[in-house]
Order: sequence, then C-alpha cells, then structure tokens
Amino acid sequence: MNIKNKHFYNTADFTQKEINNLIDLALAMKKGKIKKSLSGKSLAMLFFNPSLRTRLSFIIAMQKLGGLGVDFPIKDGYTFEYNLGEIMDKGTIEHVKDAAKVISSYCNAIAIRSSELITSSAESVKVQGWSELKKDKTMKSFMEYATVPIINMESNVYHPCQGLGDAVTIKEKLGKPKKKKYVMTWVYHPKSLPMATPNSQILSACDLGMDVEITHPKGWELDPDILKTMKQRVMETGGSLNITHSQKEACQNADVVCAKSWGALKNYGNWEHEKKIKENLKEWIVNKELMDLTNNAIFMHCLPVRRNVEVTDEVIDSKNSVVITEAENRMWAQMAILSSLI
Repeated sequence: MNIKNKHFYNTADFTQKEINNLIDLALAMKKGKIKKSLSGKSLAMLFFNPSLRTRLSFIIAMQKLGGLGVDFPIKDGYTFEYNLGEIMDKGTIEHVKDAAKVISSYCNAIAIRSSELITSSAESVKVQGWSELKKDKTMKSFMEYATVPIINMESNVYHPCQGLGDAVTIKEKLGKPKKKKYVMTWVYHPKSLPMATPNSQILSACDLGMDVEITHPKGWELDPDILKTMKQRVMETGGSLNITHSQKEACQNADVVCAKSWGALKNYGNWEHEKKIKENLKEWIVNKELMDLTNNAIFMHCLPVRRNVEVTDEVIDSKNSVVITEAENRMWAQMAILSSLI
C-alpha cells in the first residue's frame, strides 16, 4: 500500500483495499507491532473547534510513533482570508495561501478540525445553508495550498478518522463483519449537530461489506450525493444499504447499533424551527427495549454523549457497549493514517 503524501479528507477517496490495509495496520499496532517510524517528523494540528478525544489521540499517536504533535490554538483570535484577489484591509490576519505553505515548511503533515456546527455552547451555532457549508472552504483551501498531507479531523462534511476508528472497532469485535447487520440510528439531541460523523461512520460500515440500515425521522435525510457514494461503496463489497423511518424495524437482528444525532439539511440556518419540531421526537433514544430486538448487538457512539437523552445509562454501561474501546481505537486508527501518509 502506498498512500504517502495523500490528503486524508474522506475515506471514500481511497480504495477499499487501502482502507482495509489501514484497519489491519491499526489492529497490528494495537497488538504491539509499533515502529518509531516518525522519528524526527512533526504534525501541526489546527483546531478551529473544541476537542477532547481528537486532540489527545493525535498528540499521543505522534508520540508513540516517535514524532511530535504540535497543538496550535488557531481559534484564539487568528483569522485567515480564503478569497483570492482580496484587499485585506479588514479583520483577516493572513491569507491561507501563505499560511498553508509556511506551516508545510515546518511540518510533515497538517491536521485540521473545522466545522461550523461544533460548539461547546448550550445553543446550536448560527450557520449558512448546507449548499455553502458543503464546500468545506477551510479544509479545501488548506488542501489546495499545502505541500504536505492534510488530515481531516472533522469538517462540515466528513469525519474520516472517526469512521476509520469505528471500522477498526467493528472488525476487532466481530471478526468478519461482512454481511453482518449495521444500524445507524438518529437520536434526539437538544442541539443541532453536524452530519460529518454519521456520514463517515456509515461509509466505513459500507466498506466492511455490512448490511447497513439507516433509520431517522422523516425530514432528516442525509445528503443525496453522499448517499449515492455510500450505495456505490457498499455494492462493491457485496453488502447492502436500506433506509427506514422505524427504529424498531431497523434494529431487528442487528449486530451493531450506532447512535448519532444530526441536523436536518433543510433546517440549516433555521435551528429554532428544527428545535420546535424535535420536541416531538424525544422517543428517538437507544434503550434496552430497542437493544433486546437485536442479535446481541454491540452499542457504539462516537462520544461525547448526552446520557438518557441519546442513550440510556442501562445501555451505555452494559457489557455490549464498546464506546470506550471505540474512543481508544481512534488513536490506533490515526497512528495507521499518520505512519502511512508521512
């Protein structure tokens, strides 16, 4: 496998063989087969949003590989200009064209988290419509001008490191996940969250050849272009993809139940309207009754999680819950990514 110097923006940018090689490499590293292959190498991390797991797991991943991970607090007042030909006499400090090249001259890769919807505040972030956010301006600009690999630590559209970490977990727990049933269920959340994580989690289940069920209330459909990619990827592996609006129907005989909330595309920029509609959707929660319908399924969630809102304590604290392993496997997955790209 040779993916050296490629950007890691979306798992679907890679062949399924390359994705499976990364999964196997991550599992091998977890078993102790680690080389200090990044000695003398460095990773610049630009966090435009809050982070716990992603920040820590990347720093420690670089350390385990013998390299240096530098956490640059970009959100603390440093602003970039993204438009070409601008007269920069207003608030932006530096053009991304210059910044990306400078950081590239210092480091061997750049990891970026930039999603307009990620916030630690109590309310949803005011954003533009989906058609504008889908352009992933920050991530795509750095990908255009950087001369080293860009790693997507979550954008408006994808969270490929989470997707790969989930795939590592599923393969570790199920052994041979092909044709096993994977359920992605929308769950209630008081805030409107990005679609990036479920997009990448579903894509990874498709790449494992699973029979994928997506369940959500009517009106919370995922992006049609991304759904088209999911269907193409799952067909290539001999799996299947189905969409239903019934949690109970979806979870029948499931082997994996993954819970995640996301904001409806049609409501982007109009979260107050969505908040009113969601008041009637609080029954969209993963509880013991739902898990009892499964084939003794493992329960997954990317964390952070709103306990007894998205999932009950009884489920997340049960022996079938793998959320802590899933979080740990982010680190091993990212070690596989880093060692392969750098």
